[in-house]
Amino acid sequence: MATVTRNDFANRLRERFGLTTADAYKLVDVIFDEIRESLINGEEVKFAGFGSFKILTKSARMGRNPKTGAPAVISARRVATFRPSTEFRARVAK
Repeated sequence: MATVTRNDFANRLRERFGLTTADAYKLVDVIFDEIRESLINGEEVKFAGFGSFKILTKSARMGRNPKTGAPAVISARRVATFRPSTEFRARVAK
């Protein structure tokens, strides 16, 4: 299974739109920075036809250490989640 990297995104932008390599990397960085900052600020990020990113706040709870079986507290935390759109799920399922 192949992995798509930041370089792949930049190269695709460069080829598709004729951007310079430096401009393509800057564009990729700006897009990811904007998504990251929006999520940090508690905003949901939605892309029509793709899906949405948001931050969920999980409260502390009791769990267990899988190695020893001993009870352990799982601390409260914030996690990023992605929910694909219906269109995206349909296209992936083909």
